[in-house]
Amino acid sequence: QVQLVESGGGLVQAGGSLRLSCAASGRTFSSYAMGWFRQAPGKEREFVAAISRSGISPSYADSVKGRFTISRDSVKNTVLLQMNSLKPEDTAVYYCAASGTAYYSGSRYQNYDYWGQGTQVTVSS
Repeated sequence: QVQLVESGGGLVQAGGSLRLSCAASGRTFSSYAMGWFRQAPGKEREFVAAISRSGISPSYADSVKGRFTISRDSVKNTVLLQMNSLKPEDTAVYYCAASGTAYYSGSRYQNYDYWGQGTQVTVSS
């Protein structure tokens, strides 16, 4: 089992940047494929980015491609989401997720077994 704790959210103006961090504890971090999802008020949870156990071949939602970067640090047991050129439509609660059953778990939230509590990102226009 793994515990996930997100941090780094906040309020930023459009065009600004934030870096979200997800700290993992428990079972060996390298055993998990990781992902970021977000949920805006009144909307369904949506995929943002995913990364494999080894940290290669990241994938992104079309809405964030070219602006967001997912990475993982196996020494610090963290997964990062660097968010640049933020837009008001990026406003949401951002969740970190882990999957222990696959090398890479992709964009389906049903593929993930563990979730953090979420961190709020608000982008003002």
